Amino acid sequence: MKEAYVFFAAGFEEIEALTAVDVMRRGGMNVKTVSITTAQQVTGAHGVTVNTDLLFADTDFSNAEWLVLPGGMPGATNLYEFAPLQALLSSHAAKDNGMIAAICAAPAVVLGQLGMLKGVKATCYPGFEGLLEGAEVTGQPVEADGKYVLGNGPANALRWALKIVEVAEGADKSSEVAAGMLA
Repeated sequence: MKEAYVFFAAGFEEIEALTAVDVMRRGGMNVKTVSITTAQQVTGAHGVTVNTDLLFADTDFSNAEWLVLPGGMPGATNLYEFAPLQALLSSHAAKDNGMIAAICAAPAVVLGQLGMLKGVKATCYPGFEGLLEGAEVTGQPVEADGKYVLGNGPANALRWALKIVEVAEGADKSSEVAAGMLA
């Protein structure tokens, strides 16, 4: 079974990370949470500590279909500065079925700085657009283009997560999850 991995770095945006995990699981996706630190407990930007399922160093990502990057600061910077994640994102994007989702600062700080969004319709947290080198910056709350699903910030975390489910599992499944959540 294909897997989705949500990456947790110190300073992650809690609402984005946990909304993605919750909604994707409601949509029937096999989701694992992954710490890029040396501990399974990771503390977010607002002091919420999460116990992740896995440590990056101990995880085999060969079955990955989705790689998911929450935003938050300094979470997005910490994701970007973690060289093993940079390598994984680059190799994953080269795969035919390699899907990547990012929200808030992460589309710009991580994917933009890695040059992965050239020619892609993109959005991010306002003020970070300058890092979206070569992207078609739309400013929309959520953008899905090719193998990317991008969101602009915490208030749109639910819309972004539902779009991931829509792309992965179909519009009917996304609508079913949304209806069950009264969205």
